[in-house]
Formats: sequence, structure tokens, C-alpha cells
Amino acid sequence: MAFVSLREGEDGEGLLRRFQTVIQRAGVMRELRNRRFFRSKGEQARLDKARSIRRARRRRNR
Repeated sequence: MAFVSLREGEDGEGLLRRFQTVIQRAGVMRELRNRRFFRSKGEQARLDKARSIRRARRRRNR
């Protein structure tokens, strides 16, 4: 579970920005999007393979 504590002299906006960064790095939102609908193992494997191919293609084109 991700949490942040208020630093001395920090305003609410800074705290919120830091919290959003922690959530992003922990992958909470990505996990939430992935679990929104059920995916079978085969479907997830196909998506992972397609994502891997896209990543490799982007690296190759650089």
C-alpha cells in the first residue's frame, strides 16, 4: 500500500502531487485498469506478446 506523510511546510497540492507520483511508480493505476475486466490467461499472454513486439519494434527503430 502506498502512502505519503505531510512534510513540514508542505501544502496540499505538493502532497497530492507526491502521492500521485508514488501511486504511478507502484503501478497501482495500471493494475486497476488491468483488473477492470476479466482476462483469461491466454488473452493476457497475447496482449503481453503484442506489447513486447511493439516495444522491440520501437527500440529497433531508434
